[in-house]
Amino acid sequence: MDTIFALATARGKAGVAVVRISGPKAVEAGAALTGVLPPPRRAGLRRLKESGGEVLDEALVLRFEKGASFTGEDVVELHCHGSPATVTALLRTLGDIDGLRLAEPGEFTRRALENGVLDLAQVEGLGDLLEAETEAQRRQALRVLSGALGARAEEWRSALIRAAALLEAVIDFADEDVPVDVTPEVADLLQGVARSLEAEIAGVAAAERIREGFEVAIVGPPNAGKSTLLNHLAGREAAITSEHAGTTRDVIEVRMDLHGLPVTILDTAGLRESGDAVETIGIERAIARARSADLRVFLLDATGQTLGLEPAPEDIVVRGKADIGGKAEFAVSGKTGEGVAELVARITARLETRAARAETATRERHRLAMIRAQAAIAEAQNRLSLGLEAAELAAEELRSAIRALDSLVGRVDVEHVLDEIFARFCLGK
Repeated sequence: MDTIFALATARGKAGVAVVRISGPKAVEAGAALTGVLPPPRRAGLRRLKESGGEVLDEALVLRFEKGASFTGEDVVELHCHGSPATVTALLRTLGDIDGLRLAEPGEFTRRALENGVLDLAQVEGLGDLLEAETEAQRRQALRVLSGALGARAEEWRSALIRAAALLEAVIDFADEDVPVDVTPEVADLLQGVARSLEAEIAGVAAAERIREGFEVAIVGPPNAGKSTLLNHLAGREAAITSEHAGTTRDVIEVRMDLHGLPVTILDTAGLRESGDAVETIGIERAIARARSADLRVFLLDATGQTLGLEPAPEDIVVRGKADIGGKAEFAVSGKTGEGVAELVARITARLETRAARAETATRERHRLAMIRAQAAIAEAQNRLSLGLEAAELAAEELRSAIRALDSLVGRVDVEHVLDEIFARFCLGK
């Protein structure tokens, strides 16, 4: 396998830049630059020199032995000064060493997967952690990176292997009297895994929303104050405001962090009957987008009409323009800020309730793998209900369930998803 190197920190001026080298020639390359490398897992200050003896920089050098590094290979890290000129000179020098090449995006992590340091779910968790923008995203990604999903999958797999082994014993001794009836233990094992899978599958939708972000649509009639409210929430003039009805024609999106949750607020066209063809298209888009949103805030005027869209039980209904309207039980004003804090608190409370349903699995790929395992287990249970005569068929279904769980963590059937996953990684990771 080639020895690869890359800048592991962001490009541009910085106090420190980290250049990582991984592969069979990492130690040799590190020694060529430093003269003498520090002992494994100990940092040492070294002068980095090119082949002609000219000093490139003074850097903190770390060495990790094969089997004890991020990639599972010999790794040397050079923590040098972060000027673009220093990094360029160091990368050029490494590129001149025989047997070394620049790493491709995500190649260090891919080697960690291939060498068994990370499973596929952990790789996905690392990718999510690198892209995390909010506290909820960080916590969720870190939980997956720590191996929580792999641990759950291993628990399910072990239970299914035990159940399959019991059935195999029945098959092997089909012509003899088996002293113990294994059916109750097998049934309990399958039922336990099935319940656990059901809970995990149910939590994928919430976990995906944490990863991708919730959508909250502000809907209501024209001139109810929707755009003004959006601007107040965004802290900038994100939407055009006017006293003339029908100003908003398309959906305007503002990305926000609400108490650690990633949320996109949508400002939509005012809901009303209109003879304007362009405004009508905007209203149709508003209704379609609002229906697909995770939560809707109905900002109403004094009439209280919703026109074409009815609030769901979890939606929030509030009167707009509290600064100029009469008294209302719950009203907000994007102009003065009245009631906005309470509105944000209500939105956050509803989204936190949904986020609490998240389990460990975070992606559609995870959900589909677990559904395949769940279906195979259900079929095995159906076979067992016919008696031990169908034990061989039940055992085959359990093998299918185990294969589905193996694909969850990347033991099998993952080549078609690897390129897509690693395409999102930056160079040096």
